[in-house]
This record gives sequence, C-alpha cells and structure tokens, in this order.
Amino acid sequence: MDPAVHHGDPCIAGTRVPISVIVGSIADGDTMEDVMRGYPHLKREDIQAALQFAAEAVNRFDFIPLAG
Repeated sequence: MDPAVHHGDPCIAGTRVPISVIVGSIADGDTMEDVMRGYPHLKREDIQAALQFAAEAVNRFDFIPLAG
C-alpha cells in the first residue's frame, strides 16, 4: 500500500491494480484466466496473493451478529 498509488488502496506490487478489483472479479464469477486476460501483466500468483490478502483481512475482523 502506497498513499501515492490508487489513494493508498492495496494493489498488486508494481501495478496499479487494486486487490478489490481482482477479488470483486472472482466474486462475480470470473476465472483467474478471465482476470489475466483483462490485466495481461498479472500472473496467477498475483491473483492468489490478492485472494490471500483478502482472506487475511477478513480474518482480522470481529463480527457481531445482528439482533433478532
């Protein structure tokens, strides 16, 4: 994360591709191959790193169930 790159949003190192874009694409049903076609400079390892980052970020949250 670099405040000078993409407003400090987490991005794949050496790119301006935000992790949220990659994770969102996978969540929307795109395959890794689809993402790599859209961002040809990314590698499979970059996408796996983005998913791992997202998993670790979610793991750090404390979830409180809604009442009801």
